[in-house]
Amino acid sequence: MADHENLAGKVVVVTGASSGIGRGTALRLAALGARVVLAARRGDVLEEVAGQIAADGGTALAVETDVSDATAVERLGRAAVEAFGCIDVWVNDVGVGALGLFWDVPVEDHARVVDVNVNGVVYGMHVALRQFRRQGWGAVLTVGSVESEVPLAYQSSYAASKAAVLSLGRSLAEELRLTGEDATISVGTVLPWAVDTPWWEHAANYTGHAPRMLAMDDTSVVVDAIVEACLDPAGEHRAGGKAAVARVSHDLFPGLTKRLSAKIIDAELERGSRVPDTRGALHEPMPGGTAVDGGVRERMRREDAATAAERDADDA
Repeated sequence: MADHENLAGKVVVVTGASSGIGRGTALRLAALGARVVLAARRGDVLEEVAGQIAADGGTALAVETDVSDATAVERLGRAAVEAFGCIDVWVNDVGVGALGLFWDVPVEDHARVVDVNVNGVVYGMHVALRQFRRQGWGAVLTVGSVESEVPLAYQSSYAASKAAVLSLGRSLAEELRLTGEDATISVGTVLPWAVDTPWWEHAANYTGHAPRMLAMDDTSVVVDAIVEACLDPAGEHRAGGKAAVARVSHDLFPGLTKRLSAKIIDAELERGSRVPDTRGALHEPMPGGTAVDGGVRERMRREDAATAAERDADDA
């Protein structure tokens, strides 16, 4: 276990900090004494998070940022350095999704997923690494997914984007090794299992059902992994036991693992409540879903209880 006292005073940029994993990570890091730079599209929500951190005695700077805008990401980096003099860790956490069979999802939604999840990480990596090379140290972490290695049906462009950021991290680590800077500058990727965050509410959804996933992890599992990775960043960090098991299963039985995963998510979706198609927060931010927890597991329990009650009534 890394010494969390070493985070005190560190400057950490966290994108996607208005909800879910990003918000949870920012709050945890601030509680451990880090000076946190918060980035997301919803500036009003960022100010709320910054206010919460300040009320608890921490230090935070809110910078409204759309990570798919390279100029905005450069502005984010400048704001962090102007406020605190350096950047010690940059956490790329923004991630959006479009749920549905590939051909049912509008092509502009697929393009937006790639723009945010891949280009947003490229822009963040570029700003961070150029700053790290100037100052002589730093670490950049990207939140990937178990889907970086084990793609799921109904999430094709999301899975592709997460595979891309894993590959990007691996390539950059090798470039730093070749330039001899790998001793002081690190690149890492955190790979979670499905997590109960507002991501599911924010995702575009063309499945006809409220999104579900088997055995979702609590956000704290991923936040813990990110915090540990801030202190030991290089390489790949699987967040929790389920992500680790998925990797082993895919390594040993790749075809079977993909087929079983597809059947599981298909069966889970069929159990979800009927909902209309939505673009969610893919193209424009939405007011809802600002908490760390997404409430998906609680909704799934309600859906399962209602299904069981209907079955009992039919049997009576």
